[in-house]
Order: sequence, then C-alpha cells, then structure tokens
Amino acid sequence: MNKTLETTESSGKISTVFFGTGPVAAESLRLLVEDFEIEAVITKPRPPHHRGSVPVLEMAEALSLPVITAENSTELTHTIQSASVKSQFAILIDFGIIVNQRVIDSFPLGIINSHFSLLPQWRGADPITFSILSGQKLTGVSLMQVVQKLDEGDVLGFGLYELSGAETGQSLTHDLIQLSAALLRDHIPQYLVDRKAVPQDQLARQVPGIDYPQIPSYSRKLTKQDGVMDLHKPAVELEREVRAYQGWPGSRTVIAGKDVVIIAAHVADNNVDNVDKKSTFIADKQLCLQTADGILIIEELKPAGKPAMSAAAFLAGYGHLV
Repeated sequence: MNKTLETTESSGKISTVFFGTGPVAAESLRLLVEDFEIEAVITKPRPPHHRGSVPVLEMAEALSLPVITAENSTELTHTIQSASVKSQFAILIDFGIIVNQRVIDSFPLGIINSHFSLLPQWRGADPITFSILSGQKLTGVSLMQVVQKLDEGDVLGFGLYELSGAETGQSLTHDLIQLSAALLRDHIPQYLVDRKAVPQDQLARQVPGIDYPQIPSYSRKLTKQDGVMDLHKPAVELEREVRAYQGWPGSRTVIAGKDVVIIAAHVADNNVDNVDKKSTFIADKQLCLQTADGILIIEELKPAGKPAMSAAAFLAGYGHLV
C-alpha cells in the first residue's frame, strides 16, 4: 500500500474504504460520499434465494461504487489481503462481520468505527435500542479505533445527543446517522494527521459538567421474542419498549382475541381506575393495559392482517370483546 494519504485529483476528497452491511450502513454510505472518495465498499454478498433488501449492495449500486463481498471473517481476511486498495484507512459502520488484526493492519492508518452510543456505554450490537430501553437522558455517537476486543478502541471524537423521552428506535437511528456523518466529516481529516485518540476510561474528563457514562455496559442483538409484551413489567418500561421496538421486533400482545402490535402508548396518570381488575380494559373511552406497576394506555396499534389504526378505531370494531 502507498504510505501517503490518498486523495483523488478530481475531487480533492480523502480516499477511504467503507465496511458496512445493514440499513444504518446504507444510509451512512449515502451521506459519506458527499465528503469522502469511497474507493471500495466491502459488504456481505446477497444470500442465495434472498428476495428481500440488501441495503449496502443496493446503495453501492445506486452510487456506482465498486463492491467487494465477504461472507465471514476468514473470507474477509483473504479478500482484503488480495485486494489492491490504495486507501490508508477505512470506515466501518453496521458491518456484522468480526474484523481481525490482519484486516486492521491492512490499513496503515487503521479502521474507524462509528458507534452509536457514548462509549464505554452500550458496547455491542444494538446501542440505539438499549439507550431508549434504559431511560437515559444522554446518548450520542463515538468515533473509535477498531481493535480486536469488541468496541474497546480509543475514541478520536464523539458527539452528544439529548434524549427527550419521545424518541422511537427509528427516529433516533435517523438522527444519530446524521450526527455520525457530521462527526466523520469534521474529525477524520485532523485525526489522520495527528492520530490523537483517548482511551475510553478517560473520556468523562473531556466533558466536565456532563454526566458522561464511565462504566462499560453492553447491548445485544434483539430477537423476535423480545417483542412479546410482558405485563409483569412496569408500565414505564413497556412504554419504552413500544418506542424502542418500533419497526422491529415490534411490541406484540393479544387484545380482544386479536394479535396486535402496539405502535404508540403512554403511561396513565393516577386518575385511571381499573374497576374490574382486568389485564385489558376500557376506561374513559381509552384502551388500557394493567401492568405490574401502572397502567399503559394504547394510542395506536396494528391488528394482524390489518392496517395501523387508532385505539378509538380499534375499540369501535372490537371494543365489545375487551
């Protein structure tokens, strides 16, 4: 590889290789082409007989970018070592394949991961969802050096995002993608010159007066089972799940004998009374769920096989069964 920082004469942009697979990566890639010259996109191949979306492949095709595919870590290592890329560093977002040291070492200036939390908080597969589930007031995006240990690399830049308590998984993802793109645009040029980065256990010192997380915590990949509503949980926790699980896996339950996905809900004030002590009931013309602590009022839901509808519309059709 060339030992000088690569730029293209035509655009003057810094050249990089992009690693990514999922929808977050695809939207990030769309934004990154405005500020970087993408020499190649490395992603997973289209699975055999797969009819669904392959976000990064489709985005790379739409942007007319070169694509290199790898199915797993072993194949990725072989592919990178045999590829003739010139870029001195790479950007990794929402990739889904373990990157080993040989791949990292293939880029003289390393691989930079944009991770959607304030590290060391919510290392792992799904930091956005767990930021909402935890009820925290502050999250953000961290630009991290990729190292062998999961999400433990030094941080070269971060941005803060205040949570209002109204975010959904989808809306927060959108906003953090925008923040990520801005951070990469603003921090990478200087980082490639001075290579300055801060160990994660020292990051709190960078933001005095802010309750910056200092203790590592870990998110995980969600499963479909996570979406099954458990009324043994408090209402406040279930309301967070409704927001966090929008899109997938969804907050699912059975009301009036119908399988439904709860799209929007809020925690009732103390004026709502469950007179008959039922798990599902109607009070003040509102559709309510009794939880272990508090009452969850359904605002919008989607019955299986039906379009999304307001709770009032649902009660108009099925209220006699509640």
